[in-house]
Amino acid sequence: MQRGLVYAICAYTIWGLSPVFWKSLSSVPAADVLGHRALWIFVFVMVVHLARRSWRDVIAAASSPRILVLEIVAAALLGTNWLTWVWAMNTDRVLEGSLGYFINPLVSVFLGVVFLGESLRRGQWVAISLATIGVVWLTVGVGSLPWVSLVLGFTFGFYGLLKKKIDSPPLVSLAIEVSVMIIPALVFLSLRTSDGAGVVGPSSPGTTALLVASGAFTGVPLLLFAGAARRIPLSLIGMLQYLAPTLNFVLGVFVYGEFLDGGRLVGFAFIWTAVAVFATDGWRSTHNLPFGELRS
Repeated sequence: MQRGLVYAICAYTIWGLSPVFWKSLSSVPAADVLGHRALWIFVFVMVVHLARRSWRDVIAAASSPRILVLEIVAAALLGTNWLTWVWAMNTDRVLEGSLGYFINPLVSVFLGVVFLGESLRRGQWVAISLATIGVVWLTVGVGSLPWVSLVLGFTFGFYGLLKKKIDSPPLVSLAIEVSVMIIPALVFLSLRTSDGAGVVGPSSPGTTALLVASGAFTGVPLLLFAGAARRIPLSLIGMLQYLAPTLNFVLGVFVYGEFLDGGRLVGFAFIWTAVAVFATDGWRSTHNLPFGELRS
């Protein structure tokens, strides 16, 4: 239990501090970063499977046409999510990025209702309603649709929905997804290099090192998270998941000085309240307490 808790905290802390890493690559176009991220996470995952001697599991899973199709869609969603996140970091939208992962659990619950026929508790309906009000406020009251937040929240929400349909261990599933990404990534990077727009090489050793490191930077927290999920209750993971966007938000405001006016703060407050209601309802449900009842 204690080791699993450490794994989860480390994973979410890495994700929470990730703007620091991606902003160090702000001079590189987001599409180039995505191409290299796909390449080096593929190398990272390949090394892990070679060390574990588990590539046969990957091949066996990919031999199923149903799983392969689902994994192709999952890879597209994951790639879109990665591209949007890197672009947001490089264009000073850390706050919008953090908001996307605050609303992601609410999006996942909503998708469960729409696509899996799941029923919602009263507290979950309240949380989703509050989050919707927050998004509408940001769109109408502030005059700016938080599309970065919505893309991040919904791509990862649909990615999680697909994971419910794919009966494969996380590391096997990730290997198939990055294998799907590797061919278009290599084609894109080759074209960029042939056009003289490549961003790696002896002339830029620092950038090259960071791009190569992006594979491990992506893979390590995923492995930590997978290890945590096997050792601690899902309810505890659900509470800890807000650590990452909270750290993102703190970095955006206090380190990168992103602007947070009164109008945006109202919209964020609705969504934070929704998150608080959602988390409280989840805690009460695991302790068999009705919504609105406190344990003495």
